[in-house]
Amino acid sequence: MTRRFGDRATLAVEIGEVEPHQLRVVDLWAADKRLTTEDNSAFLPHFIGAMRSSAAQVRRRDVEPYPFPGLAPEEIFRLLHADETEFRERFWFMQWGETVDNVSTYAYLDEHLVIVFAFWRADHPSPDDLGRIFVTRIPPEEFVATVEQAADLLDAEFVSPR
Repeated sequence: MTRRFGDRATLAVEIGEVEPHQLRVVDLWAADKRLTTEDNSAFLPHFIGAMRSSAAQVRRRDVEPYPFPGLAPEEIFRLLHADETEFRERFWFMQWGETVDNVSTYAYLDEHLVIVFAFWRADHPSPDDLGRIFVTRIPPEEFVATVEQAADLLDAEFVSPR
């Protein structure tokens, strides 16, 4: 049975079957796109900590503000992605391990948490998505609630598996 937290149109975490060796099937969605297209086996000791870290970062509003006022989110993604300085690293987001290593993701705050991402692997299952930039906007409180609820379930099941 799959448990879903959040909304695929903004951000969702779907938790599926238990796998051996501290793994769990987890699918991440944003802007109606599944981010975990190539690897949805989350290594729980790392994954739970990374999720909680992102939730805490957003709760504290420790996310950079809109980096280039007046530009569209897609153009902001292009500028950040092309930047090879530490500036772009300030916007890296949801670095949650191998489950999302086929996606480049940045985030910033305006009145919402804005998450911009693109798939970068040529063997991505949907060739139409390669090179396209996707944008989702989510209230910070909703992001925190979604991620923390999913992390709580994963943590409870990891600590005391069924």
